[in-house]
Amino acid sequence: MSSNIAIGPYAIGNPVILAPMAGVTDRPFRQLCRKLGAGLVVSEMVTSDTRLWNSRKSRFRLDHSGETAPISVQIAGGDPEMMANAAQENVRRGAQIIDINMGCPAKKVCKKAAGSALLRDEKLVADILEAVVQSVSVPVTLKIRTGWCPESKNGVTVARMAEDIGISALAVHGRTRACGYHGQAEFDTIADIVSRVKIPVFANGDITGPERAREVLDYTGAAAVMIGRAAQGRPWIFREIAHYLATGERLPEPSLEEVRDILLAHLGELHRFYGEVMGVRIARKHVGWYLKTLAGSESFRKTFLQLDCAEAQHASVHTWFERRINRGAKAA
Repeated sequence: MSSNIAIGPYAIGNPVILAPMAGVTDRPFRQLCRKLGAGLVVSEMVTSDTRLWNSRKSRFRLDHSGETAPISVQIAGGDPEMMANAAQENVRRGAQIIDINMGCPAKKVCKKAAGSALLRDEKLVADILEAVVQSVSVPVTLKIRTGWCPESKNGVTVARMAEDIGISALAVHGRTRACGYHGQAEFDTIADIVSRVKIPVFANGDITGPERAREVLDYTGAAAVMIGRAAQGRPWIFREIAHYLATGERLPEPSLEEVRDILLAHLGELHRFYGEVMGVRIARKHVGWYLKTLAGSESFRKTFLQLDCAEAQHASVHTWFERRINRGAKAA
């Protein structure tokens, strides 16, 4: 499915975008989601304090080797000068789009006056946006929530400000910072934002499947949907939504054989990217997300969490799927 979405000079292949998620959207996961149909993927947020970039975590987050253009890198912070410097340095390292995080509700981020905490201070929001937009020649995008709390939904004000300053596209999560991930996302504010700005708006929050994506796009008029937690363990959700938006028809669920192949390939990439020790640890949560989508996997999930080497992880996943596939073949 093609789309008419453009971020600066970059045409976005389809209106289904991977949301930036700390601890989730690392390079192996981004590349997998692009392969499985995401029109655009956004990196995990990187701190704007470049003094911290020598940490192991930051080095992995700053690695975009072999990624498909456009490379979108999210930065987080509350100081305009530091944010501008971080944007420039990321561009120097290959970023083709800079995304500004004003949507993360995590307490450790908000305590540092970053993420969605910034929505309380519209003057600071403007200063950061202006500093970053003026500091780089690549497009700058912004991710926000509908406001700080249900009583203070200033998403429309921030959106209009962002457009005036030169932000190229805007992603909006349909909750306030105070809501965290509780309750249901609301899309009235996003629809209001869409009606007030001309830049592309991406709707985010509780979009868990093709039909819901269609409903949200129709209701809000947004240019695209942004998928976050629903992609954990189900990275093929991007092709499912893109196909449904293009045809009105659902793709069949992936077979056990395909899920096995996707999972084993993902597992291998995690081991190669992070190395044996760290790769094994990070693989546990990703494999756990895949297995949660498969009935009867509870016992194996517990077993998998105890494995402490890459070879054992790979072999156990392969064996478990083979048993399930053979059982299904005999039943047929």
